[in-house]
Amino acid sequence: MKIIVIGLGNFGHALALRLTETGNEVIAIDKQMEKINLLKDQVSHAICMDSTNELAYNAVPLKDADKVIVAIGENEGAAIITTAIVKKLCDVKIISRALSSIHDTVLEAMGVYAIIHPEQDSANRLTKQINFKSTLENYQLDDNFTISEVKAKKDFIGKTLKELDTTNKYQLTLITIIREKYERNFMGKKHSVKQSVGRVNSETIVMENDVLVVYGNNKDIENYCLGEEEYNLGNKNI
Repeated sequence: MKIIVIGLGNFGHALALRLTETGNEVIAIDKQMEKINLLKDQVSHAICMDSTNELAYNAVPLKDADKVIVAIGENEGAAIITTAIVKKLCDVKIISRALSSIHDTVLEAMGVYAIIHPEQDSANRLTKQINFKSTLENYQLDDNFTISEVKAKKDFIGKTLKELDTTNKYQLTLITIIREKYERNFMGKKHSVKQSVGRVNSETIVMENDVLVVYGNNKDIENYCLGEEEYNLGNKNI
């Protein structure tokens, strides 16, 4: 996709890089030249401009973008004005960062595509990782069931899903597998990309460093992770 990221603080910078690494064409925008210089060789385009100046958008291909992300995190007024200008100039899907409950209300009134809260979301993810011990990422469906990313156990490697039978042994349903591969970006630099293998079947073989995306009861996910921790502790003691 073609994605415009406006605001290159810690969050916007990391987001622009990650979107680029996952195959998107990213245009990064900030009014501070030092922030542009940090990213200009790592994204498709980097533009130094004041996003609150409507005339400055003449140099920005808004209408060609699939999404615009307003990631400004220090100036609530600038974030709101920027969102309003983008909303006025085109019908692109806008994802805007909210800095307060009032900011939330304003963005909702504007009808933006999505509102994000990076700090809050990050805290929630970290809390779930701590609570679920060895899980990598979690999406909690309700109080009892969760979709989690877990590391494949050592004894899974080289075996088919039919041989492992995770549904009966661990009471977990395997949705897909995330596997690391290496690609070259548009600059020719080699980098690792994590991709889903798609729909799995009984003949799918688990490989080293695979991450399993599983669905199940919270207690069953915890039991799976506890078993992995006990395995690792046992190896350290040998």
